[in-house]
Amino acid sequence: MDELDLSFSVTFRHHILFTEDALAPSNPCLARLMGGAKVLCVVDAGLVAANPGLVTGLLARGLNLTRPPLVLPGGEACKHDPAAIEALTTAIAEDGICRHSFVLAIGGGAFLDLVGYVAATAHRGVRLVRMPTTTLGQADAGVGVKNAVNAQGRKNFTGTFAPPFAVVNDLSLLTTLPLRLRREGLVEAVKVALLKDAAFLAALEQDASALARGDLPAIGRAVRRSAELHARHIAEGGDPFELGSARPLDLGHWAAHRLEVLSAHRLSHGEAVAIGLALDVLVARDLGHLAAPEAERVLALLRTLGFELWDELLGAEDSVPLLAGLDEFREHLGGELTLVLPLAPGRSTQIHALPAARVRAAVADLRARAHAPCAARS
Repeated sequence: MDELDLSFSVTFRHHILFTEDALAPSNPCLARLMGGAKVLCVVDAGLVAANPGLVTGLLARGLNLTRPPLVLPGGEACKHDPAAIEALTTAIAEDGICRHSFVLAIGGGAFLDLVGYVAATAHRGVRLVRMPTTTLGQADAGVGVKNAVNAQGRKNFTGTFAPPFAVVNDLSLLTTLPLRLRREGLVEAVKVALLKDAAFLAALEQDASALARGDLPAIGRAVRRSAELHARHIAEGGDPFELGSARPLDLGHWAAHRLEVLSAHRLSHGEAVAIGLALDVLVARDLGHLAAPEAERVLALLRTLGFELWDELLGAEDSVPLLAGLDEFREHLGGELTLVLPLAPGRSTQIHALPAARVRAAVADLRARAHAPCAARS
């Protein structure tokens, strides 16, 4: 047998800019990133409906657009819409977008997933600039290196790892969000603070009332630190493309992904993660990993921020539909089941088995809290 075994490395750059009013003529951010190269701009229809002047602003921005901004539906539904994938693929082909051109994607997290997937597969990858327009996108999903669409009845079944050319976090894009969506990404901030940064968790608690009101400066602070912690984990955590069997920042997500599917996406990602995070915190408490006062602290913060921690889909007695999420979570990466659980704010551990009885006990706990008088829940 003759064998040739080589190894090589590729250096990736993860460039995230924090700004306001990126579409204003006085802001050089987009021009500095893309210069005079061809740009195909794709915009979330929900954003256009909330901000009708956005497209006009883009046309006046002086970018070398190949056509007027392409407006496509956003939200989780777009990730299982073959027509949206085909429309964007066709536009890239018709406009001659090559690997020295840009796709500028402006929209929510699910929308960026879709556009990122197409951009990563066209010509085996064209340059993508993301502009997340939700707190969820700016705090987590939009600053990551994953792209995906839903398939085979599963969330994110088909996708790629492809770092964007750049991410532009424009705080002013959050101003038109309704309060529910303005707060949604805060659950990812709570999650990453619990896992990575005790001081950040304390800061979220201090700002909790302002965050719950949708106060934009407070949300800007939370988004900035959350994005940094997520991005630093990607760049410095040792496994940016998840080649192992662990996803160290996916606390609460095994249940969340399952709840999204079970609810036919009635539950948004942030709402589902809040419930999943509450479940995992209680599991960590019951397994002896997390002290009870710290568990209560996290649950109290989630409630103060406005998240509901119960849904009837969890089931009071029979959690079999939910437990299927554990197998799906393991199967997504392969290898043995690996879940992250908190030990204390800023510290975590991994487990490789989660008995169904522990999940059912946590579900029962959440149900009891949800049906107790308000005084008993506080």
